Amino acid sequence: MGAMLGREAVFWTAAGAVVLWLTRVERLPLSSLGIRRPTGRGMGIAVLAAVIVTAFMVIQFAVVIPLLHLNPADALARQNAILGTPYWYRVLLVLRAAVVEELLFRGYMIEKVRQLSGSPTLAVIVSVAAFTLAHLRGWGAVHLIPVAAGATVLALLYLWRRDLPSNILAHFLSDAAGFLTR
Repeated sequence: MGAMLGREAVFWTAAGAVVLWLTRVERLPLSSLGIRRPTGRGMGIAVLAAVIVTAFMVIQFAVVIPLLHLNPADALARQNAILGTPYWYRVLLVLRAAVVEELLFRGYMIEKVRQLSGSPTLAVIVSVAAFTLAHLRGWGAVHLIPVAAGATVLALLYLWRRDLPSNILAHFLSDAAGFLTR
């Protein structure tokens, strides 16, 4: 458990470093990452996005992956390993994934790629690719199909709303469906 908690601390530290870089070096406000006061409309849209991401996951594991005759054994083994951890740890894991991954892969990455390239399309492509590849280790290649679909929904949500709290909630709810309901 100590190694797993240490790994989580590394992720939170990376997110903290990005926030410090943004505010101290770049001298930009947190609002430049889409961090703003949550609204009821934003939270409603987040719930809808979470339903869409969760539906994509279910469809891909129930229909697409079997249709392609792919073996989801690595992904299922990883999910079962996580489900075998204490519930409090799973809550921490889902919370970290939602906050840190949205901050890094949506808020910061999309904004920086868009700023440097001038292309929102390239920003979404880079964000989705980086997020998807970050899930390769430990999950296996088959899991990348639903991860890429979910990442696309979350990237488009961010691009549309620039509302990081909504993205965080959508990510939290979709991960919670797989890791906190059992």
